[in-house]
Amino acid sequence: MKRNYKYLLLVAIAAVAFWSFRPKQFDNPEKDKLLIELITFVLERGHFDPKDIDDNFSENVFMDFINELDPQKRYFYASDIKDFEPFKYRLDEQIQSQDITFFNVAHERLMQRMEEAQRIYEKVLEEPFDYSKDESINVDFESLPYVRNKKEMIEKWRKQLKFSTLSGYDDRVLDNEKAEEKKTLQEIEEEARTSTLNTLNDYFDIINDLERKDWFSIYINAIVQEFDPHTFYFAPEDKDRFDMRMSGKFEGIGARLQKKDGNIKIVEVISGGPTWRDNLLDVGDTILKVAQGEEEPVEITGMRLDDAVKLIKGPKGTEVKLTVKRVDGNVDIVSIIRDVVELEEAYAKSALVKKGDRKFGLINLPQFYIDFKNPEKVNAAADVKREIERLKSQGMEGLVIDLRGNGGGSLATVVDMAGLFIKQGPIVQVKSVGERKEVLKDRDQSISWDGPLVIMVNELSASASEILAAAMQDYKRAIVIGSKQTYGKGTVQNVYDLNQFIRSSTEGDVGALKVTTQKFYRVNGGSTQLEGVESDIVIADRYSYIDIGEKDQDNPLPWDKINPAKIEPWDGYIDYQGTIKNSNERMKQNNYIQLIEENAKWLKTQSDNNTYTLNYAAYKQEVEEDEAYLERFKTLEQYTNTLSFQSLPYEVSLFETDSILMEKRTRWHKSLSQDVYIDEAINVLQDLQLNYLQKQKVANVKG
Repeated sequence: MKRNYKYLLLVAIAAVAFWSFRPKQFDNPEKDKLLIELITFVLERGHFDPKDIDDNFSENVFMDFINELDPQKRYFYASDIKDFEPFKYRLDEQIQSQDITFFNVAHERLMQRMEEAQRIYEKVLEEPFDYSKDESINVDFESLPYVRNKKEMIEKWRKQLKFSTLSGYDDRVLDNEKAEEKKTLQEIEEEARTSTLNTLNDYFDIINDLERKDWFSIYINAIVQEFDPHTFYFAPEDKDRFDMRMSGKFEGIGARLQKKDGNIKIVEVISGGPTWRDNLLDVGDTILKVAQGEEEPVEITGMRLDDAVKLIKGPKGTEVKLTVKRVDGNVDIVSIIRDVVELEEAYAKSALVKKGDRKFGLINLPQFYIDFKNPEKVNAAADVKREIERLKSQGMEGLVIDLRGNGGGSLATVVDMAGLFIKQGPIVQVKSVGERKEVLKDRDQSISWDGPLVIMVNELSASASEILAAAMQDYKRAIVIGSKQTYGKGTVQNVYDLNQFIRSSTEGDVGALKVTTQKFYRVNGGSTQLEGVESDIVIADRYSYIDIGEKDQDNPLPWDKINPAKIEPWDGYIDYQGTIKNSNERMKQNNYIQLIEENAKWLKTQSDNNTYTLNYAAYKQEVEEDEAYLERFKTLEQYTNTLSFQSLPYEVSLFETDSILMEKRTRWHKSLSQDVYIDEAINVLQDLQLNYLQKQKVANVKG
């Protein structure tokens, strides 16, 4: 069901304690105070770039915490913020002395305002909405002022509720046009309003079930995320969920969510999960509502992230329906059957690509995986090496490594993998807390593939993906094709169990803290942090103009540079400038590439729009205009390249007993045949292959 509606790691578990910590004895030794003392202790000593806890830090925590409590400014009044103001530059002192007065004051006031809000929305929803009225709503909540009085608060709720109800009203009008028994517009309006009331009641039922400790976790994270966006506090139950995910086996939809400006967004589609397998959601999509099967959907905009996750997660085999706002403004209702994430689906897979009588290899790598207990059995580098040998046996003339959407993984794995393409030498430089720079090297002189090589990336290629792409680029070993730059995550996090720092305590489990402890640097000395890796050949995609990288997060660590490592660039055949020039000329003639860029720019204008009409006739007109404009992009869905894709013989033999694997590969090959970027990657390989053959010819003559 679709409506075009303008509507709102490299992670390692550290088990070794490097400090032993005895909490101070307080007059009232509450768990919250102990927790603040613990996190400040660990952050000051363990964070890669610890912050000064001063007035500036205090101001940022103050603003971020209030924004987390009330991102849409529908609870607090301007007078409340004025009452909070005396704490604005005193939180640094309170944090250092384990004083939680500000939290207590803000939490108590929030509980009061939420109780008032329940009475307000119930009263507002008693009266019909007038969709003929010419009015609009501004959803740029960050720039809007807090209301001054109850009259303004009621009006704010009225507009937000009318905005939320407009979608359901339109759905019912469209359904009514197809129904045999027609309803009046008054009946439709009342149904839509009742649905919104039920959704809000469900939402506040969840909110009212929260305990004080749940709100305190928000305060703790307002403190720790001032250090950087990847430093995070896990309450005990959250740590259990994190451990489950790191084990590689958990049930759900297979997506990682993040709350930003009150909205729940998809920030990662987990390889091997049902969402990934069926291509149901994309990074950047916003989840608006959640329904359990055929039940009434619950609106999650403004909801705590943990509570939204609880609604979305569920046992294997159960259905969840998500109302999703796509990055292009479309609103879809997506049905997902929850399932166990299959780790094997995240493993490397390959295909033989044929273009005429030419043969090329393609290896897709969703992540840099390894089983540290049994690296010989599960290791991405070993798997890629095996696939290379198989592709070579089929006459591969050039190789594409597809790292699009690869969020990273094992550091050791990426070093080994880079070594498959060079004789030996430095791959990445690492700086750690309190330690000297370390240069991680490939020491194996053997090379698995010395022919033409292309690395494909996009804005979602992060961490270990960026290390491999950067190393191949710095060695002049491969051409990097993709987005203007990759994600830009050049840091590593360790997770510390906070209980290990306590010698004795009666406060129970205090949770865990994920802390940024290392930073990556290319062999040329530049960090991959913020800047990521710039592609040699830039091809626009739907994310080209969307705020989605590390630079768009709050409080990212800065880019910097250290001394380069000594390397010997690849003495190969790559004509960088000539290859890039040829590719750019092809793309200028490629109507699909031009259309993709036009679509990406349109998506940017859509995401930047913060004002929406509440007049139904105007709304319908906007929908029709958008649909007419989107028609020009329909041809993108019809694109088919001229390549053919085949599974390798070992996989074909498996199909005889594994029909599911055969279906998975058939679907993958179909998606590759509709991939314009793969088409250009193969074109680049052809150019490189020509240079490669010329180089070999010259070498043979000299020999």
